[in-house]
Amino acid sequence: MHVRIPVIAIACGILSLSGCGGGGGDTIVAPQTFTAKILSDPRFDGDIEQTSSGFTITQGMSSSVQTVFAGIDPVAGTEFRAFLDFPLTGSGGVPGNASISSAFLEFLVDDLQPITGKLPVRIDLVAFPQPMIETDFDRNAQPALASVIVTPDISRADVGTLVPIDVTALMVEAQRRGLGDFQVRIMEDTGPPISVLMIIDDSTGANRASQAPLLTVTYF
Repeated sequence: MHVRIPVIAIACGILSLSGCGGGGGDTIVAPQTFTAKILSDPRFDGDIEQTSSGFTITQGMSSSVQTVFAGIDPVAGTEFRAFLDFPLTGSGGVPGNASISSAFLEFLVDDLQPITGKLPVRIDLVAFPQPMIETDFDRNAQPALASVIVTPDISRADVGTLVPIDVTALMVEAQRRGLGDFQVRIMEDTGPPISVLMIIDDSTGANRASQAPLLTVTYF
């Protein structure tokens, strides 16, 4: 069974300040925190494959498409970059005036090809109108607003498990910009090409609540 990151209970701390005359003191109460747990939008999740002749865009989960790819196919030699979209507005979202305490992205790694490989992963915060277009693949044409590097690299130990990634810096930037969606591009980190392909679960079935990509944001 795969278990989501538990919501951390944050107790309100009280700081007592003693007056010089001993006649009393003030107390400062930490702000109350809230947690939003947001599943990715399967209508907009997808990936872009760069081939020798152009790009192939696959967007929208369906009965026949339940995964997204990131990395380099060790057989075909083509590169995939995955895209996930988390709506921040509406019920269960993050208020526009909220201050971000923490944010974690989780996804289930269905497979790694080859299984003995290790994939260095970069996650970019991006912002573009849907649906995706070919230039969203390109980090120059569609520059990252902020980025994080997944540490350690994705390996066979992650296959079949939910991988939690601290994306607080990305969520803070999304909030600063007033973005209505938290959009990320998941790709092999820049550097010498490594022929390893990661397959990420994006289920729309009965197991969606436990296996689909999840963004957990704690805010106040």
